[in-house]
Amino acid sequence: MTQQQTGGDVRLTGISKTYGSFIAVEPLDLTVPQGTFFALLGASGCGKTTTLRMIAGLEEATTGTISLGDRDITDLPPYKRPVNTVFQSYALFPHLDIAENVAFGLRRRGIKSVKKQVDEMLDLVQLGDFAKRKPHQLSGGQQQRVAVARALINHPQVLLLDEPLGALDLKLRRQMQLELKRIQTEVGITFIHVTHDQEEAMTMADTVAVMNAGRVEQLGAPADLYENPRTTFVANFLGTSNLIQAEVVSTGTDIVVSAGGGKLRLPTDRCTARATEGGKLLLGVRPEKISLAPADDTDTIAEGRNRVTGRIVDSSFIGVSTQYVVESPAGKELQVYEQNIDRRAGLTPGTEVVLHWNPAHTFGLDASQDIDAGVETVEDAA
Repeated sequence: MTQQQTGGDVRLTGISKTYGSFIAVEPLDLTVPQGTFFALLGASGCGKTTTLRMIAGLEEATTGTISLGDRDITDLPPYKRPVNTVFQSYALFPHLDIAENVAFGLRRRGIKSVKKQVDEMLDLVQLGDFAKRKPHQLSGGQQQRVAVARALINHPQVLLLDEPLGALDLKLRRQMQLELKRIQTEVGITFIHVTHDQEEAMTMADTVAVMNAGRVEQLGAPADLYENPRTTFVANFLGTSNLIQAEVVSTGTDIVVSAGGGKLRLPTDRCTARATEGGKLLLGVRPEKISLAPADDTDTIAEGRNRVTGRIVDSSFIGVSTQYVVESPAGKELQVYEQNIDRRAGLTPGTEVVLHWNPAHTFGLDASQDIDAGVETVEDAA
């Protein structure tokens, strides 16, 4: 049941929010194309929820305008905006059964015959057999789907999702990510989803805006953000990156740098910094792009690959892969993830190794940035 909605893109123009002297959201220009799944991703306090609440009308913008297609909705109260919000808490009515929870918005608008629409919505979220149950008789994931159905039955042009999966355990969260993506594809309306969970944003969204300290650091498709981060914050916040301090030796089609006593290469078109001979760069490579070879057995390494010598200081077997930490002149703790296709004996802490990877998998960033920006600490995760 695809219900392509008219309505147009959501456009934020110069939108900002300040509380006294505190700037929660810097002036922001953002366009969310109609019918897409869009994620605002960032750590807590970055301004993503405030931005969502300004779109919902639950928070008044300090400056700027919000429009939906050709319609300026900046000054409309929340109930007059063609948007609905799903919160982490679900906010279901405990005394009403599931069907009545979903019907609530229609009944409030005075619509009498709701059964057909309610049945359609419950089928969409695959809860048709649960209509007569009360919320406490459902799992967290099922309650979440009821909340989505209750929001969608009002035929909003935009569905806003504020950390909707935050209360679910990991396995259920992964199932719900796919479920929400399926629902969005089926109904074809714009979903704007706020999350601090990188994997969630990358699994579900067509486009991700990575937010940091009240502004958008980078905007793009998940794969593009991951492969081509433009700042150290994005490189570290989306997954893990090895960032190596390097000095530029020469420029051309490839940039050659010196790091940890060796020479490394990266494609010029994968460097966002201005590279000049003698200048500094941060050279980046993702852990899963790197392979390991024992230092006394390097004959198998193909010509032309970037190489760094080091010593394994830690290894963790995590099922799908083994994660190594390697100490090297190029960096104190270089991370290497190797898929467990063959269990490899001999790569244990203390082993001298050569890390090697395809230069095309290397990116370059401006060295004046904080090399640890975006690295999550234990306190952040708590």
